[in-house]
Amino acid sequence: MNTTVRKPPVGVIGLGAMGMGVAMSLLREGFEVHACDLRPEAVRKVVDAGGLRAESPAALAPLIDVLITVVVNAEQTETVLFGENGAAPHMKPGSVVMASATVSPDFARALGKRLADAGLLMLDAPISGGAAKALAGEMTVMSSGAPEAYAKCEAVLAAIAGQVYRLGGEAGPGSVMKMVNQLLAGVHVAAASEAMALAIRAGADPARVYEVITHSAGNSWMFQNRVPHILAADYTPLSQVNIFVKDLGIVLDYAKKAVFPLPLSAAAHQMYMSASAAGHGSEDDSAVIKIFPGIELPEAKSN
Repeated sequence: MNTTVRKPPVGVIGLGAMGMGVAMSLLREGFEVHACDLRPEAVRKVVDAGGLRAESPAALAPLIDVLITVVVNAEQTETVLFGENGAAPHMKPGSVVMASATVSPDFARALGKRLADAGLLMLDAPISGGAAKALAGEMTVMSSGAPEAYAKCEAVLAAIAGQVYRLGGEAGPGSVMKMVNQLLAGVHVAAASEAMALAIRAGADPARVYEVITHSAGNSWMFQNRVPHILAADYTPLSQVNIFVKDLGIVLDYAKKAVFPLPLSAAAHQMYMSASAAGHGSEDDSAVIKIFPGIELPEAKSN
């Protein structure tokens, strides 16, 4: 009896830090990968690794059984699926859309219904873990969807994720979980930056602060991961300030509709808004420390 799990042809739309890792992980595991992105250099990188170029979402749609959208937001998700040259109208019935952008739960639920009406399945599948884990195939996937969708994505999920959480039988719960995760991530980066700003203002050695805090109760994953960017004065974006402008905006919009107070999220959102307004929106999210006045931040070391 052949127990080999079938590897379906996969489309990946959106080849940023996470999407590129997804594509490379699939190629490493022997999948046929069709890649689409607005940046030709990103597509070329996937093609050079053995993938196939797609000129548009519509072009790859009939060639794949699973489509992974790793775009920025709901608007881009809408465009790549249903806009001009969108994928959804051209996908084979029964194909699966694995929607991995951070979006509101309401949008995810509506998208699931819309895809079902088109004869397609959906996994509401936001991802987390950063570029390094995406490239290693060790992301966390916070997912929800019908059993049939999971069955068709079994091999795909095994190739790209270290942990897959199955949170419900329809679209929505996956995006709820990602919303909660982004609340914590955004607040933690803001808190780490505020703490380092205070330490610098008080005259502490930033490197020693990092050493002590990462071995103390005040540590967090975000403190440990982001403060080295500040110490190196390297604000090359792995996750931009503007990502948290967007994601905490989703959190607060949802809370507003539910008439539910989120004071820490609101304060952190204002910090990212301030950083973005000051011209740091495209920098690494740790650049939120730049909003604090009267401190001398570490400078990049010259070689």
